[in-house]
Amino acid sequence: MNMTKVLVIGSINDTGLIGLAQKVGNPEIHYLVLGTGDTSQLGKYGVTKAYLLTAQVDETSFAETLIGVINSNNYSVVIAPASKFFKTAIPISAQKLLAPVIVDVLDLKQSDSAFEVTYNGVGNRAQVTVKVSDKVFLIAPPARFKPSEKATTVSTESLQPKVVTGVKVVSTEEKPKGKVRIEDAELIVSVGRGFKKQEDLKLAFELAEVLGAEVGCSRPIAADLKWLSEDHWVGLSGHKVRPKLYMAIGISGQPQHLAGMMEAKTVVVINSDPNAPFFKNCDYGVVEDLYKFVPALTKKLREILKK
Repeated sequence: MNMTKVLVIGSINDTGLIGLAQKVGNPEIHYLVLGTGDTSQLGKYGVTKAYLLTAQVDETSFAETLIGVINSNNYSVVIAPASKFFKTAIPISAQKLLAPVIVDVLDLKQSDSAFEVTYNGVGNRAQVTVKVSDKVFLIAPPARFKPSEKATTVSTESLQPKVVTGVKVVSTEEKPKGKVRIEDAELIVSVGRGFKKQEDLKLAFELAEVLGAEVGCSRPIAADLKWLSEDHWVGLSGHKVRPKLYMAIGISGQPQHLAGMMEAKTVVVINSDPNAPFFKNCDYGVVEDLYKFVPALTKKLREILKK
C-alpha cells in the first residue's frame, strides 16, 4: 500500500489528533503547528515534517495559507481540532478545494483508495459511517484520541500567512478567557435556565467545589443571559465533553445541549419538570426543585467527605 499523506493541525501541546491520523493504513504524517514550540518532540509520534505558523491570523487568512500547504504537498486527509476558529476556517479551504468536511469524527479507516469515516450524526443520536474516495477534511476533539509512539526525525518549515485580497480586517479584539477547560474535565456540574438569577449559580459552584468538578452550562446561560463565559458552554455550538460524571441541573435537555455531552459515562439530571427531555437521556434522574435539592446534596456530600 502506498503511503497516504496526512496533515494534522494543532498546537504543539495538544497532539491527540495524531492518534486519529495514525488510523490511516500507511500514513505519512505532517503537522501544522499554530504558535511556537519545539517541533522535534512531534517525532516521537511518527511525524516527519512540521510547519510552524507563528503569526497571528484570522480564519480567512489561515484558510488561504492552508490551501497553499495542501496544494504543494497533495495531502489526502487534513485533520483539525474542533473549535469555532477551525469550524469557520476549514470549510473555507474545503469549499475552494471542492472537498468534503466531516465534523465530530469518531474513527477513521482506510480500505484500498477509500477512507471510511465514522462520526456522530443526528445530534449525537447516531454514529454514521461514510466512504470518501478523494481528499477529505476532518474535524474532531483532540482529547478523544491518543497517539502511539513511533520515533522519527522531524524537518521543520516556517510558514508565512497568505495575504487575502478583497478582505480587510478592521480590528481584532481578544475574547477574555477564564481558567476553565471544560472539555478536559472528568466531573462536570452543568447549569441551565432552571436557575432564576445569576447569583443563584453559587449553588452549583458550591456543589462543584465539593465534588472537585468544573461548572458547565447550557446555551442560554452563556450566549443569551451572559451569566457565564463561553468557556463553560456545553453543546453543539459550544464544547464537546466526555466526563466520568455529568450532572445537569435545571437543564431541559434539548438536542443542541445533548450533542455536547452524550459521551459522558454517567449522567445525573436534576429538574422539577418530570417531562423534561433530559430524563430520557440520563442514568439517574431526580424530580425536585433544585433550590431544595442541590443545597441538601452539597451538605450531605460535605458530611460524607469529612469522615
